[in-house]
Amino acid sequence: MNAAKNTLSLKSIFLDFKEITKAGLAISVLFSSIAGYLLGVDSEHPFSWGVLAVLAVGGYCMVGASNAFNQVIEKDIDSLMDRTKNRPVPSGRMSPKVALLVASLLTIVGVALLYTINAKSAMFAAISIFLYTSVYTPLKTVTSLSVFVGAFPGAIPFMLGWVAATGEFGIEAGTLFLIQFFWQFPHFWAIGWFLYEDYEKAGIFMLPTGKKDKGTALQIILYTIWLIIASLLPVLGFTGQLFISPIAAVLVFLLGLWMLFYAVKLYQLRTAKAARTLMLVSVSYISLLQIVFIVDKFLR
Repeated sequence: MNAAKNTLSLKSIFLDFKEITKAGLAISVLFSSIAGYLLGVDSEHPFSWGVLAVLAVGGYCMVGASNAFNQVIEKDIDSLMDRTKNRPVPSGRMSPKVALLVASLLTIVGVALLYTINAKSAMFAAISIFLYTSVYTPLKTVTSLSVFVGAFPGAIPFMLGWVAATGEFGIEAGTLFLIQFFWQFPHFWAIGWFLYEDYEKAGIFMLPTGKKDKGTALQIILYTIWLIIASLLPVLGFTGQLFISPIAAVLVFLLGLWMLFYAVKLYQLRTAKAARTLMLVSVSYISLLQIVFIVDKFLR
């Protein structure tokens, strides 16, 4: 009986840890960092399994810390929304003090691990955590500009991988940052659209016009176009060591048209289903784009 209780207790702790760090989101963000690392390695900066492992663990801690701090700050707001009311803190399964301790430990471990790679990686991780928790999170109930602010820490992981590989921040890392920066607007506005009623309960502002209207849908289209342009910059030859072949550029352009198609669909239909579809397509888009970049590099 005691063994069964202990097993159940360990399982519940593990599940709560996964939820407070948003494991699914953290792993998808981590994929961006690994993609950036693979794009950054070369003869001058050779691949290292050790660095990759430290980047993976440190990167997970970085994202997990941001999510845990967010859930401590928003515990009262989370209790108002259907999709968040069963999270560990608002449900009472984890006290705010314990959650704060977890977030703090993850911050220390994550920044320390990334510092062993290089100081710039640790610095960008610390900036990401600070912006996400201290600027983006409080602004969510004040203004829809919170999405713009949140796009800065959200765009760091792809860039972080390059910095971890090279120790440098230049046009290459900046381009990776730009791609993921523009990607976040159609992605998060799509989420804000199909979860509009739930966000409204908590007074959270996500959509640029504050409504599910043509204005918001049009901005989603415009930012998708900016995303496509940013994603194609590496084929033009002025992004330093980051470049893609014309064939890869065609594939990236087709991926962009695929996402743009569903952005236009949302403009035409303006339904929660269309917004959810766009969100799912956007997740596939950024992952497939990173895979195309990586495969193109290693096949050249």
